[in-house]
Amino acid sequence: MNTIPPNPAILADRFKTLHYDPDERAVVLLNRALYPHQIEYVPCHTVEEVARAIETMVVQGGPPLAYAAGLGLALAAPTAEAYRQAAQRLLRTRPTADDLHHIIPAALERALAALSAQQEPQQAILRYVNGEIERGNQVSRACGQYAADLLQDGDHVLTHCIAGAALCWMLWIAKHQDKTIYLIPTETRPYLQGARLTAQCAKELGIDVTLITDGMPAHLMSQGMVDKFICAADRITLDGHISNKVGTFQIALAAHYHRIPFYVLGYDGPDPHTESADGIEIEWRDGREVLYCGGQRTAVSGIKALYPAFDITPPHLISGIVTDRGVFAAHTIRQYFNRV
Repeated sequence: MNTIPPNPAILADRFKTLHYDPDERAVVLLNRALYPHQIEYVPCHTVEEVARAIETMVVQGGPPLAYAAGLGLALAAPTAEAYRQAAQRLLRTRPTADDLHHIIPAALERALAALSAQQEPQQAILRYVNGEIERGNQVSRACGQYAADLLQDGDHVLTHCIAGAALCWMLWIAKHQDKTIYLIPTETRPYLQGARLTAQCAKELGIDVTLITDGMPAHLMSQGMVDKFICAADRITLDGHISNKVGTFQIALAAHYHRIPFYVLGYDGPDPHTESADGIEIEWRDGREVLYCGGQRTAVSGIKALYPAFDITPPHLISGIVTDRGVFAAHTIRQYFNRV
């Protein structure tokens, strides 16, 4: 891989998005439900406040919500029972993303070990979670590098929801490879992550952005306007299924039909505890959320709505899963653990 100079916008330290403030004894979160139209930081002083911030989309994306939850565990009273109860509450916030279900048990284990050794459990939690944040930064960059190498000069890349730091690294590195990339994000209803978060990140990187609605991908593909479809995954199974923001499956079907490559930014690989799609719990959010868009009600009164937040895409629709250890065919993704 080529050496690419760091971009300050990408490498801005974690205190711009989430951090633990020891003076306030609070987890401070950038409110992603409002960004970039409003810059608001939400201080959470209790485990319950952190949990509610995750559930109400103040913090979004698999790794960030896991980091926020991990830091939130440090707010619990320093007793074994309080830490266990806090861990259970935080694990209930978002069931689909696997990062949360890795970080919370590991942070809890460290807290209990510190208590047993008569050491400071809060510091043990914070050391672990901040270490995971730093590791995540390294994983994101490596994943973005491998993804950038898959792009060709002039590619029009469709993406869905927000694929996180690896997507930013992919775009930044491709730019330093002298490739001109055109990004096409879906707006991603009802929280408009594509219209707000993905578009803002790409714009700050100097990438040409053309926003589309969630129903347009298949038509654009039929018109030859899309070269690649790239998104992230909230969970990857050992047999190559991926869960991601609802709508990913139908875009993958359209890409497969039109013979357009579909690459998944898989960061640090599959969940070693999820063998197949049967092991993925799909989060169903309150259907009333889709009656609104951008905080404004858009639906008539007197009707119901459904909101499965994620869907599952099978491996035969996936051209490759890009990780920090290279690119894998979806059906061979379990080999990730054998590659260093």
